[in-house]
Amino acid sequence: MAPRIATIGPRKVHVEIYETAADVADAAAATIADLAKPSGERASVMLAGGTTPKIAYERLAKLPVDFARIDFYFGDERAVPPDHADSNYRMARSALFDPAHVGNARVRRMAGELADLESAARDYEALLPKRVDLLLLGMGEDGHTASLFPGSSAIGETSRLVLPVIGPKPPPKRLTITPPVIERAALVLVLATGASKADALTRALQGPWDPSAVPIQLASGPDAESGARARFLLDRDAAAKLVVN
Repeated sequence: MAPRIATIGPRKVHVEIYETAADVADAAAATIADLAKPSGERASVMLAGGTTPKIAYERLAKLPVDFARIDFYFGDERAVPPDHADSNYRMARSALFDPAHVGNARVRRMAGELADLESAARDYEALLPKRVDLLLLGMGEDGHTASLFPGSSAIGETSRLVLPVIGPKPPPKRLTITPPVIERAALVLVLATGASKADALTRALQGPWDPSAVPIQLASGPDAESGARARFLLDRDAAAKLVVN
């Protein structure tokens, strides 16, 4: 079933409302797959952690995609080894990289296992492209995205691209991209599913601009012009409290 498409709120954010979380995952997988067209240049895709992104990666792994044409990056990582159950890299590896036979040369992971996370952050900054072609973001019930949590000083960062941060959820030590990476992305794809996300989405899309309180607002920016690069893919439950004309 085709999604309901609307522009919502004072910043005219593009929203696609699907029936189920599986439909959202399918749409995200198809969007990533479209970047690997034979006639195009190699694309950069930055991955997110979370349940719905994981389903999207599983769907993507089953599509006929030339993964040699995509370089994968990560938007955040916990301070754990790459084989740890909490590792975003491990999740992506099991859901996408291994089943789709994505070569290690195409994957740039964050070294969350290093004791010196400041050095790990600077090393990862050096790996990033000037502009990510597709940035995939999830959203927490508190409106956080990547490891940019409400009230974090990293939300005000304007020069650094990756920072070590302390989050409110275990494990607390993390690496995260900063607002400049989000602002420069060619396309930002936000996946949000489930009724528990409805209140945060309403604040993000229809409330006043305040990314310090609702970090996912960084995905679309402060106005309609900056928001043109963002697509919010929602299921019906997550979108239940939005005012859609």
